[in-house]
Amino acid sequence: MSVATPTATKLWIKDPLAVFNGAISGPDAERDCAGGLVVQGSTILECVAAGQRPTGTIDDIFDAHRYVLMPGLINTHHHFYQTLTRCLPAAINQPLFPWLQTLYPIWSGLTAKHIELATEIACWELMLSGATTVADHHYVFNHALSDAIDIQAEVVGRLGVRATLTRGSMSLSQKDGGLPPDSVVQSEQQMLEDSQRLIKRYHDADDGSMLQLALAPCSPFSVTQSLMCETAQLAKRHRVRLHTHLGETIDENDFCLKKLGMRPVDYLEHCGWMGPQTWLAHGIHFDPSEIRRLGEAQIGIAYCPTSNMVLASGICPTLDLAAAGCHIGMAVDGSASNDSSNMIQELRHSLMQQRLRYRADQITHLQVLNWGTQGSASVLGRDDIGVLAPGKQADLGLYQLDGLNFSGAHDPLAALILCGASQVSKLMVAGKWLIEDAEQTRAQLNQLKAQHHQFAKQLVG
Repeated sequence: MSVATPTATKLWIKDPLAVFNGAISGPDAERDCAGGLVVQGSTILECVAAGQRPTGTIDDIFDAHRYVLMPGLINTHHHFYQTLTRCLPAAINQPLFPWLQTLYPIWSGLTAKHIELATEIACWELMLSGATTVADHHYVFNHALSDAIDIQAEVVGRLGVRATLTRGSMSLSQKDGGLPPDSVVQSEQQMLEDSQRLIKRYHDADDGSMLQLALAPCSPFSVTQSLMCETAQLAKRHRVRLHTHLGETIDENDFCLKKLGMRPVDYLEHCGWMGPQTWLAHGIHFDPSEIRRLGEAQIGIAYCPTSNMVLASGICPTLDLAAAGCHIGMAVDGSASNDSSNMIQELRHSLMQQRLRYRADQITHLQVLNWGTQGSASVLGRDDIGVLAPGKQADLGLYQLDGLNFSGAHDPLAALILCGASQVSKLMVAGKWLIEDAEQTRAQLNQLKAQHHQFAKQLVG
């Protein structure tokens, strides 16, 4: 499917049904966009107040009175390749470590075509749910798959979606006391050299960047200490971000104490990772002193509620982490532990799960919408996306509340979350309409879906 080119014309997205700015505090939260937005090129030119008209001449108008308008959702952690192993009978009722040990031998058979199809399916699934920025953590590299990140970069570029791709790594196989088989680990030299190559080739740190790179050793129990330390130094030299899994399960804490002689947060600090350049997937099992230290370091947390429930990992202490100084963003995690890639549904799950830990008036629909937009942007180290304001990127999701589940709803923004929205109606990235008719887009993806399913069956055998 081709991607349209933005023009210098001024488009007024006029009089939406409701607007969420992305922010729940600060000047952007007070910005009046009730009259819509003016988009020119890749950015938002103007926010239009209720009952007002834009400044100057307008070239085109989109009547948005039937749509809820908000910043595009931002996914901060995923494993695209796992779309090929959803609902695998041997894995679906397992906690994390046995789940990984069941799936690693299957993932060791991944090929370039698997990665291409899985990336495209995952991106479209995210986009159809309202995501304009996707992040992926790929760490499985076998002898036939040394260029997985290059393949992903080609796919996201072709689709026109904004992306943060992380070069994952694993160096501790089963013979070294780790979990993955020998066939999916690489030497430290291989991983560091390829990480440097990928940064130089793809990373764009400028405002409006469509593709950024980060470095992401898989977890403390799958890499050596030297690789953790060297990766941190490499990221510092090239000014890129760091990402890993941390604090997901109690088993992880026990493993680190046994193998490393320290808890995961202590290990993170020992390896030079404690700083605002780092974001962590999951972040559940921290004690109060660790939460304080993570906050002081301004660590980002990719909160993955659905995966945490599927694997019975626990509930992320979001408000405690945020109060300490951490950035909180949303993530679907891999599609073998979700088993979906639907960002707007993830926000609903986050509200429900967090209300098991905090009061209802503390976890509101506005709070989770913020985590999925401005919060996620902060986790990825970006201030050019995630909010509706002049000069920010024109990454927009528009939702129609026309399903039976919305009938009788009085607050459109609350309805998105509480009534269970699942599909965006229109999606814009950098001023380009990537989805103009969601149903038509889904129909056009039937051939891709059939091919992906065929390759999934072939991978599992």
